[in-house]
Amino acid sequence: MPSYNIFFYSIILFLIGVLAASFGVGFGIIIVAATLLAAIFLLCGILRPKNLSEKISRSPSGQGVPTAFGTSEGEGKELFSRWGKRFWFSRASFLVDLHLFCLALLTVFILLGAGYYKYDDAKFRNIKIDFNKEINFSGIVIDDPQYSSNIQTLIIRLEESYLGRISVKLMLYPQFHYGDKISFKGKIEKPQGNSYASYLAKEKINGLSDFPKAELAQSGLGSKIKSALFNFKHSIIDSYRKVLPPDQAAFLAGLTFGERGGLTKEFKEAMSRSGTSHLTALSGLHLTIISAAVAILMGYLFSPALAFLFTALIIFGFVAMTGFAFSAARAAIMGFAVLLAKLVGRIYDPRNSIALAAFLIILFNPKALVFDLGFQLSFLAVLGIIYFQPAFRKLLKFKPGPGFLAWRENFLMTFSAQLATAPILIINFGNFSLTAFIANILILTVIPLTMVLGFSIGFFHFLSYYLALILGWLVSLFLNYEIFIINFFAKIAAPINPSLNFWGILAYYLILAGFVFYARNKA
Repeated sequence: MPSYNIFFYSIILFLIGVLAASFGVGFGIIIVAATLLAAIFLLCGILRPKNLSEKISRSPSGQGVPTAFGTSEGEGKELFSRWGKRFWFSRASFLVDLHLFCLALLTVFILLGAGYYKYDDAKFRNIKIDFNKEINFSGIVIDDPQYSSNIQTLIIRLEESYLGRISVKLMLYPQFHYGDKISFKGKIEKPQGNSYASYLAKEKINGLSDFPKAELAQSGLGSKIKSALFNFKHSIIDSYRKVLPPDQAAFLAGLTFGERGGLTKEFKEAMSRSGTSHLTALSGLHLTIISAAVAILMGYLFSPALAFLFTALIIFGFVAMTGFAFSAARAAIMGFAVLLAKLVGRIYDPRNSIALAAFLIILFNPKALVFDLGFQLSFLAVLGIIYFQPAFRKLLKFKPGPGFLAWRENFLMTFSAQLATAPILIINFGNFSLTAFIANILILTVIPLTMVLGFSIGFFHFLSYYLALILGWLVSLFLNYEIFIINFFAKIAAPINPSLNFWGILAYYLILAGFVFYARNKA
């Protein structure tokens, strides 16, 4: 089996182990299931052709092959190569398929995945917190605070006599920042409800505290690099507020950094109804635009090796500014793979890049596989784009090229991603908008330019307020158009509300897989 296939199947089996453990399957059952799967691979790989075994046993050397295929050693090697790289043990008189034999060995990764999940879960539950009591506690802000109109939400790592992570809600002022050590007095509540508790567990949060008394004890205790990146992001977002109306500034912050705190509740609902919520959730689209712009700029300034290094550092810094959102991390890892393949002259394999991205994210947080909706939507969308987009292009007989204002490319990308994610959206939100395709096509044509202009505002604001203001007038035209489209399609949304179960979802994806297979084999 080629090394790239070993890499891919190892990750898939590891993820299967994580998946089983995520649903609470006992480790003993997982061991039995993995052993049975390995046995099935071995049994399927063992062939006992009667005539071949008899003629081999009659061969003096024990290494002959049937007369119909020839008996020379060279002809025998040609036969086995033609049969798919099989080897055989002459004394036992059977052939074993190397691919299935390797898969049988790789089933150990199922156990590694399940074991890793259970280890991470045990570490998460190793806490010391007095729940539901009025206590004094302190901790450090370990992530960029989320600010809304009148509330700030902090992720706190408890210190001193307590151990664990909690989410704290406070009034907007006084504002606290990453790296602040804060003293609190109040209650820490244990998360209630299985779904909510699972969501918080995915976020590595053990408890909640709403509006305790808070007092700053010390500042600057976080990473200097991380703090600088957060400050840089906030300075750019502040520049939007200075040159744009509040609604446009909030939307642009969402487009460029995935910041949704400034968006009104009504506008979030409009985005949900119109099927455009993904615009403010960092994804492959955002990272593709950013990495392409940075790679082009670095390519003009430096050698290929230095350009790759600086591009990778900038993209890593951007993902860090977003708090390592799973969708952004997935896109960044795949982007690095593309750049690295180009640098070393290797063929880029999107299948293995997706597998690598999923593996690294699951290593960082095993609970993301089952309990993080963004993770699921991100990977399903990119799988849809990779596999469905070429199939639709072929069957619809689209001409080469993106088309006017890239409508052809946007249509194929949006349609493919929406088809891939439809069941997950229906299960989690109860409906799926048929008009979302049109809304996304109309908006995606101008999103790249809007993002480039948005980052330019932040850059020029450091040089001159008036230069940033001029750019603000220009980007305001695009933002007005995008906001109008979102609000318009929110009003005319045509949602469908089908009832889906496991078998319905399985049938849906099998039909899509059959469609892709048909398109690939169509002349």
